Amino acid sequence: MSDFLANNRLELIARCTEKVAKRPHRSATAQQLKNGVPMFLTQLIRTLEAENAGDDADGLKISGSSSGDGLALSEIGFSAGVHGKKLLALGYTVDQVVHDYGDLCQTISDLAFERDAPFSVDEFRTLNRCLDNATANAVTEFSFERDAVMAQQQSSDANQHIGFLMHELRNALNAGGLAVSAMEAGNLPMAGATGAVLKRSQTTMAKLIDTSLAEVRMYGRSPGPRAVFSLAVLIAEVSEAAQLDTKSRECTLTVTDVDPLLGLEADREALSGAVANLLSNAFKFTQPCTEVTLSAYALGNRILITVKDNCGGLHPGDEQKMFAPFTQRSDDKTGLGLGLSIARQSVTADGGTLNVTDLPGTGCTFTINMPRYTVA
Repeated sequence: MSDFLANNRLELIARCTEKVAKRPHRSATAQQLKNGVPMFLTQLIRTLEAENAGDDADGLKISGSSSGDGLALSEIGFSAGVHGKKLLALGYTVDQVVHDYGDLCQTISDLAFERDAPFSVDEFRTLNRCLDNATANAVTEFSFERDAVMAQQQSSDANQHIGFLMHELRNALNAGGLAVSAMEAGNLPMAGATGAVLKRSQTTMAKLIDTSLAEVRMYGRSPGPRAVFSLAVLIAEVSEAAQLDTKSRECTLTVTDVDPLLGLEADREALSGAVANLLSNAFKFTQPCTEVTLSAYALGNRILITVKDNCGGLHPGDEQKMFAPFTQRSDDKTGLGLGLSIARQSVTADGGTLNVTDLPGTGCTFTINMPRYTVA
């Protein structure tokens, strides 16, 4: 068998590559298989040669024992592990890893039959032992790397979720703090509009905490309640809280009139937070003593909510990356770079879209686009 494999090595590699490439969802090349089939054939030939020469110890060093429990990893085991790791990086499944070595076994058997090249029972046992060890080590490494990638992704998702929660809590706390300061400075009553901002901030923080506790109990994230509500009321509530923030930001907020009959169906708290995040972002980047505009209106069967600032325009590439979490647009690192990411996720969860339009030399406009409803 060793002579047969050596003389037909290139033919076996070509046939195996062709067989693998014909399998659904598996487009393999010789380059991708360089640590698989070619390396395995070389090690199999060396194992057979060692055993034919009576050097069983050397053969086991190359291919490993039949039980696969040797203390030291064999050459075939190491190479197969590298192959399994690379297949994971290429996006293949564990089934495809197993099939790679099964295809090689079938290819050897088919060619041997065509060339009328009989093998001894011991040689077939060696072939099966080598294939078994190679498959086992490839699958083991593949599974180990896959589990490591999944664990890393889960950790990243958990950190991002915690960051989102802290960002929203900070926004609510900031709005409440501004309301308290305004009430103290102006001796305002709790029953007034500023007091309402404080109450809503406290309610938002309580809901965030309650939702987070529920998620811990349920090991998952449940969407907030959806209902039809007035667009005009939503804009009024958001703008009341935002007006408190404009004083410290050295800018003004202009809110256009909203048709009282226009409505939305969404998670009201989440959408309110999304608009608040857009306004906070606008206040942060608009130039001093300029205007931020909040508008909400109908266009056909859609509702558009826009926030326009005077930041001077976006830098090249900002439109593509600014909605990614932990992305910050300037040297101001006071935030986590989560506001726009949270806003887009909230809007998307309710069937809408959030995009930005660059106005070079002037500023930019963020637009929430959602289905239109009518309030009674």
